[in-house]
Amino acid sequence: MSRTPREAALLTELEPVVAENLDRHIGLAQEWHPHDYVPWSQGRDFAFLGGEDWSPEQSRLDETAKAAMFTNLLTEDNLPSYHREIATRFGRDGAWGTWVGRWTAEENRHGVALRDYLVVTRGVDPVELERARMDYMTSGYDSGDKTPLEAVAYVSFQELATRVSHRNTGKATGDPIADRLLARIAKDENLHMVFYRNIVSAAFEIEPDATMRAVADEVMRFEMPGATMAGFRKNSVIIAKAGIYDLRLHHDEVIQPVLRAWKVFERTDLGAEGERAREELAQFLAGLDAQATKFVESRDRMRARLQARSDEKLAPLP
Repeated sequence: MSRTPREAALLTELEPVVAENLDRHIGLAQEWHPHDYVPWSQGRDFAFLGGEDWSPEQSRLDETAKAAMFTNLLTEDNLPSYHREIATRFGRDGAWGTWVGRWTAEENRHGVALRDYLVVTRGVDPVELERARMDYMTSGYDSGDKTPLEAVAYVSFQELATRVSHRNTGKATGDPIADRLLARIAKDENLHMVFYRNIVSAAFEIEPDATMRAVADEVMRFEMPGATMAGFRKNSVIIAKAGIYDLRLHHDEVIQPVLRAWKVFERTDLGAEGERAREELAQFLAGLDAQATKFVESRDRMRARLQARSDEKLAPLP
């Protein structure tokens, strides 16, 4: 990917901050091993080796947990595409390159651990899972023509979104082992978010207007990297209805905390371009907040109707 002279200069100016935060990250990151979180004693052979192939009744996960685990794993599976995206934007030399390698190595554990857990516990159909993996990885992920500044702004939000999704998925499984595994993965995602968030904070000090423009654009056009996988829309609806990841969580627990960390609406160093971007962002957030409220109210009404029907079925006959 060719960079403009200003983009190349900004990456160079940010490199000491990257090096500092890389050291910070390595100091805080705790070593962990995917095999420790997999209940291997529950595993058994499939028909190919003389055992029994998967059938739906073998899974202890309900449909919501299956949809969330399936989506989360396939999203993690596309790591080669994500590596290409950040290596292309940030480069493979110096502190930036070291970070790209470290990030990729840590992220790779997530797909390994999730797949082992689901296959060993027979949580989902492994044939369907493998076919979906082949399809999604073949199509890959392409973020478009994001600049390095837009890319680092995007991943600041995306890493936190992934953390929230994994953490809430763990709770939704009803399985203490899955909950511990996904909580462990969520810790990685949180550290990754902090790294990227700190880089954007430094970019605000160097180029406040350009950084505000990048942040506003990435918030307004945000979508999860898994949005292009088959069945994503259907599974996203299931996940949202269950409260694992929805517009309210996206607004309150992803977008707003990161914007507060950057003091986006308190900055006094913006020029005309930055002010325009901030005004657009504020207008968008007001609309997003309204949409989130409308969604939650609609979901609450639906849940109330379902509960009323359930109560009617359980009521004793007169």
